Amino acid sequence: MIPADTLAPFPAGRRPALAAVNGNIPWAWRALGSADLPWLMALYATTRAQELQPLPWPDTVKQQFLAQQFVAQHQHYLGHYPQAHYLAIDVDGQAVGRVYIDEAGEDDLLVDISLLPAWRGRGLGTALIQRLQQAATMRGRSLRLSVQVHNPAARRLYERLGFIADAATEAQTHVAMRWTGTAGLS
Repeated sequence: MIPADTLAPFPAGRRPALAAVNGNIPWAWRALGSADLPWLMALYATTRAQELQPLPWPDTVKQQFLAQQFVAQHQHYLGHYPQAHYLAIDVDGQAVGRVYIDEAGEDDLLVDISLLPAWRGRGLGTALIQRLQQAATMRGRSLRLSVQVHNPAARRLYERLGFIADAATEAQTHVAMRWTGTAGLS
């Protein structure tokens, strides 16, 4: 495991536009801090488990690889999205996922969303994205994201929520998608 004090810290928590969206929601958000890094590393590992499963690497090598990849992703996000909100998603006081949203550009950018496996496919991701859409709508903005081409389930979710793929990115590793209105809101 990578010691938390060797990683760049998350920026100080600020109030994201998500905070202005009212409604009865079964989850809460909070700003991430250094104490969250161990469970974030474990969450990251779950997002790569299927990809690494067929590799004949010993478990220790897989764990080292995942730790290195997590550090690289963490540093990349903090370096490229310094104004982003880095949030934990909690249900009943337990962290079940993360969402990174950058509101600094012309559109809001959903940098990353990940849920623990037990929370995938249960509507939490849909509800969270719909809240982000509502927050963008309240401010007259669109919402952008990118999805890995090898993640068809996520892409179907985003399309169901009204995101449109940018055809120019279809042949790349990630497809850029944009939501521009009320499609997908309920």
